Amino acid sequence: MNAAEQPRRSLSRRRFMLSVAAVAGGGLALTWLTREKDSLAESTDTFEPNAFLQITPDGRVIFQLDKVELGQGTMTGLTTLIAEELDFAPARIEVRFAPVRSFFQRPMQMTGQSRSMSDSWEPLRETGAVARTMLLTAAAKVWGVATDSLQTDDGFVIDPETGRRTAYADLAATAATLQAPWFTRFKDPADYRWIGKHVPRLDLHAKVTGAAVYGIDVCLDGMLTAVLARCPELDATLIAYDSKKAAALPGVRGIVELGNAVAVVATDFWTAHKAARLIELEWQPGSLAGKSDAAISAELLARFDQADPDYSRADGEPAAQLGVAATVVEAQYQTPYLAHATMEPMNATAHVRADSCDLWVPSQTPDMAQNIAAELTGLSRAQVNVHTTYIGGGFGRRVLWDYVIEAVLVAREFDVPVKLVWTREDDLQHGYFRQRTMHRLRGGLDAAGAALAWEHRQVATPTANALISPSVRTMFPEVLEPETRKQLGKWVTRQTISLVAAFQAREGAEKLIYDFPAMSFSQFAHDPGVPVSIWRSVGNSYNGFVVESFIDELAHAAEQEPAEFRRQRLTDPRHMAVFDKLLELAGWGQSAAGHAQGIALFEAYGTVVGQVADVSINPSSAQPICVHKVVCVVECGRVINPDIVKAQMQSGIIFGLTAALYGEINIDNGRVRQSNFHDYRMLRMHDAPDVEVSIIDSDRDPSGVGEPGLPPIAPAVANAVFALTGQRLRSLPLTLSAVTV
Repeated sequence: MNAAEQPRRSLSRRRFMLSVAAVAGGGLALTWLTREKDSLAESTDTFEPNAFLQITPDGRVIFQLDKVELGQGTMTGLTTLIAEELDFAPARIEVRFAPVRSFFQRPMQMTGQSRSMSDSWEPLRETGAVARTMLLTAAAKVWGVATDSLQTDDGFVIDPETGRRTAYADLAATAATLQAPWFTRFKDPADYRWIGKHVPRLDLHAKVTGAAVYGIDVCLDGMLTAVLARCPELDATLIAYDSKKAAALPGVRGIVELGNAVAVVATDFWTAHKAARLIELEWQPGSLAGKSDAAISAELLARFDQADPDYSRADGEPAAQLGVAATVVEAQYQTPYLAHATMEPMNATAHVRADSCDLWVPSQTPDMAQNIAAELTGLSRAQVNVHTTYIGGGFGRRVLWDYVIEAVLVAREFDVPVKLVWTREDDLQHGYFRQRTMHRLRGGLDAAGAALAWEHRQVATPTANALISPSVRTMFPEVLEPETRKQLGKWVTRQTISLVAAFQAREGAEKLIYDFPAMSFSQFAHDPGVPVSIWRSVGNSYNGFVVESFIDELAHAAEQEPAEFRRQRLTDPRHMAVFDKLLELAGWGQSAAGHAQGIALFEAYGTVVGQVADVSINPSSAQPICVHKVVCVVECGRVINPDIVKAQMQSGIIFGLTAALYGEINIDNGRVRQSNFHDYRMLRMHDAPDVEVSIIDSDRDPSGVGEPGLPPIAPAVANAVFALTGQRLRSLPLTLSAVTV
């Protein structure tokens, strides 16, 4: 039985992943479209082919956006997919942040890993295509003509023979009575009106005018605000506190203990903030007591010499090849802890009642927030209503849930909404960080400079541990008893951690885009106790720096030009196309006097990005490395909106340059040294280079652009610094030992 012959049935989150039918001959068989499951229609005469889309008789076309808008352009890009196949201008579509529903869970309702476009490419086009087919069928039924004799044009069904035309709104009630077709066709790409074209950002007006509501903007009647007083040491245990002075301040409405923190709840933020600073804490130091950067680095380095790796893979026999190599190059690299430093600090608003809970939360995982709130309050998931807001930056930080837990626990103690707000100091000192990593590499060359072997050994802290347990519990069906979910969750979590906990740390390292006769990668896991999690582009962010810097080292040892050394080892036509275009646009080898170029090429999340950085040295500057221009070439499959692709490449470059030149979280005696932007510096406007982005045309399915622009920038700059000064910088942030040119 093929997909088109299977009976239509209700949709579970698991079935969604399995039931999107295959595209064959330009057509699409659909078994998952249904209005009986997770309907969001406002009335029975609303046309709703599935929960993504509703067309009302009064003329509204509503798109339920199941991904969050963090500034990366999902609102515009995903709306364009539906609009194209529906034949309805994106600007006329009313976009709503989708509520938490099983229909949207694939298997979770999450935004991250540069997957929004690739995950949505088929389902949203399917939705638009099926809706358009049903509207044509409705018009044919009303007019008594054949469906294939009709056409659509930007919200109207047209009969070319008679010139009759009717708006989608007038057909909504009739279309609502029809069954979704088993088979429909996508548009020919040659007929695209909006995909691949400039579509103005749909969120632009709201953001420019201040109408966009971010989590931190939420304001509700009777709402109180909570700010936390925290133990300054990481992993410390609160054992006592004195809140008398704080409680005495006018406007303070309560003090709530939260395990290792104390919340002050007041009528406004500044009162709560002032009162929180008056709380006197007593704590028991934890596992990081007395530890500083040097001790943590020593722990990581020692792990290289302890027993077997936690993970390894090899192609060929690198040890044997290294044994016969004429030249063996060895290097050790390291990268620091980094904060996410989002523009909008962590926050969440909760209103907990006896029979319901409302959450206003800027979260990348709204269904996880819902499940956590249900567990904390004893309510069912259906009784927890999550209101997704605009988000002022995520970079992986808002996949986590700690601030949601705090907001719900505080709000349980009050009969009004409570907004928990982290200060900037909280955000930098008590969040989750990109892990500190160590790398040892060896490369072998023969007498002619040809590459023989590549060996990469890495020590890192698994980042998935913190995410797995709540993710597993969120994906369990609620029909299981709470205790069953708890025990089963523990077992599944243990099995999952043993299989995948460290996989993110090896992204971009265990498989290279370059061809070596023999290659190996070994991973050693070690957790010094500093809380870590995913950070923009995850393992690619540091592995990109290490891999592309060491490739440059091998080219230098082989006495070969760095670009040519790379090109000789590329085998994928996509990589070659990006690389050749990059060399052409950058004018490779034509640096101005006192400048040098550095190059890097990397693939992450299915997207290939190449960058050339033009660099000079200014000895009188606090950061003498000056990046003047970055040329970036990207191949990300079919482009939905070229302006958004370019913006995301620019964003990744700026974010990556901040990390490359300044980013570092230091641990002193178990505490984070940095506290705000005065000592955790961002790239300033006068530091920002000119960025030129070029896109390689492709007809393959789209891949992500939010994260892949970051990994190449640090090695491109480091390689330029080497070309200019002869100093090989193997740690981040990039620091010259002596300013010489």
